[in-house]
Amino acid sequence: MSRVQSKSPLSETAPHILVVDDDRRLRELLTRYLGDHGFRVTSAKDAADARAIMQMFVFDGIVLDVMMPGENGFDFARSVRKTIDIPILMLTALSQTDDRVRGLETGVDDYLTKPFEPRELLLRINNMMRRVAVASALEKAPTLPENVNFGQMSFHLERRELRANGNVIRLTDRERELLFLLASRLGEVVPRDVISMGDQANERTVDVQINRLRRKIETDPANPLHLQTVRGIGYRLLID
Repeated sequence: MSRVQSKSPLSETAPHILVVDDDRRLRELLTRYLGDHGFRVTSAKDAADARAIMQMFVFDGIVLDVMMPGENGFDFARSVRKTIDIPILMLTALSQTDDRVRGLETGVDDYLTKPFEPRELLLRINNMMRRVAVASALEKAPTLPENVNFGQMSFHLERRELRANGNVIRLTDRERELLFLLASRLGEVVPRDVISMGDQANERTVDVQINRLRRKIETDPANPLHLQTVRGIGYRLLID
């Protein structure tokens, strides 16, 4: 069994990624790179190796090569999807549209063609993990209200639309995603590592993102009434 784990001292709550690729050099590169950016990483050299490892560890996401000896990535992803709901990003040297469509039809969440920039892979993994976090928040609160109202603001959860006194307030995609995550867990403390999805670099930007959002929803951003900091843990959204 080929198993390489990131060696950096990471929290046990950091997202755990399984990298499945028959290219040893690429496995080691991704293990180091993702480990340096806040992920715990375990690698496997093929589908059979991955199956054995998945009997021992619980993973938060899979980075999966298509062209491997034995069972290919398409078939492995299809098999995994039958038993586990886990985000999968597929890596491949195949660039044809039909191959990308085939990969997405197996249930993978994203698709990246080799060669690729490690930074793009990191961005796609973080985006994939955030989508899962938002979906998880929605599942935990099946009776979400249509709107969440605070001060002069009203946030429509389904449309991800913020209004002040009836007027639409422009939000960036990240602000919309962040406000939905907080609103769907109204009153609960959302940890910083959930907001940043365990990426230490992104975690350092959370305060900046929160402050920008406060300027749009708070009367006095320096003394927020609704988007509050819970020191040392994270943030919560409170209604009046």
